[in-house]
Amino acid sequence: MNRESIATRRSGGLWRWRELLPVRRWEHVAYLGEGDIPLQRAPRFGASLGLSNLAVKRESLNPTGSFKARGMAVAVSRAAELGAKHLVAPSAGNAGGALASYAAAAGVRATVIMPSDSPAANQVEVLVTGADLLLLDGLISDCGRLARLIAEETGAFDLSTLKEPYRVEGKKTMGLEIAEQLDWRLPDAIVYPTGGGTGVVGMWKAFAELESMGLVGSERPRMFCVQAEGCAPIVRAFQEGSRFASSWQNASTAASGLRVPGAVGDFLILDAIRKSGGAAVAVPDADMLEMQRRMGSLGLGYVSLETAAAAAGLEALVESGLVRRDDSVALFDTGSGFKSEPPPSAAPQAIPNDETFWRERVLPGLGRG
Repeated sequence: MNRESIATRRSGGLWRWRELLPVRRWEHVAYLGEGDIPLQRAPRFGASLGLSNLAVKRESLNPTGSFKARGMAVAVSRAAELGAKHLVAPSAGNAGGALASYAAAAGVRATVIMPSDSPAANQVEVLVTGADLLLLDGLISDCGRLARLIAEETGAFDLSTLKEPYRVEGKKTMGLEIAEQLDWRLPDAIVYPTGGGTGVVGMWKAFAELESMGLVGSERPRMFCVQAEGCAPIVRAFQEGSRFASSWQNASTAASGLRVPGAVGDFLILDAIRKSGGAAVAVPDADMLEMQRRMGSLGLGYVSLETAAAAAGLEALVESGLVRRDDSVALFDTGSGFKSEPPPSAAPQAIPNDETFWRERVLPGLGRG
């Protein structure tokens, strides 16, 4: 593989990088169109943050509406190639929907365990695509315990985050794509909303592989992880100087993908942050909600709360000087807002079906132009 041969591959999504992925034979690939996602320039939003060179990696455009499609596409394909017939995984939402979709494409059974307060859209996605859904009164860590029990007792294969080696291989394609999209120069900074953190681990692996192939140099982006104040184990460990992150008690945030009290790959995430010269920051839920509206009004569409958290974190990083105003920055949009659970106040009150009311109360507030 070299720059020229990669450039000739105009289709195949993330499978354009097939030599760097674990699936051996194409007939085992469950392909729904994942990967090859735009790195969108965002001058209006960047200007609002004081940044001159901001781009947004639009992972929400993946087939299942989030970056989770990448990891599950590769993990499910490889599991099917190795003979697995039943897959099980815990999920805060998007990973479960992706697992269900790719298991259906591969023709294997899937069981998804979600916290009972997971977004309804994710629950429906799992059911519509034919997987078994178990809702548990607890956090994703509790769902992980049930997934392990199911795997042990039934022989199902456990696809939990970093409990097998292939989801991270799918996630690393985000890093491969960014390098190609920036003409084989990596950005100065990557800002990523972090729950389980597999994307950070995968991209860090991707950059090392690209360097070993001679496609990029030794310089690395500064990796910035953003978490919610109500569940920030990586941030706490980073601030304390620890290589491991103790479990967060009473985790609470409206961003379900960030409600991960303990990341299996905590030390890998923290290693990448520190080696890159990056940092980990936490933002309150109120900032996420405000940023979600702000991003939409500045032309970035309806992003997820996780994406909004990353953007709020980026704003704090700029204000603190950790991200410079002339840095080349890649901000990750990890999921569509349509899969979030909107707050009750998000929708306006309905107006009466009455033309007099429209003329007296509605039109005056709209003005002309």
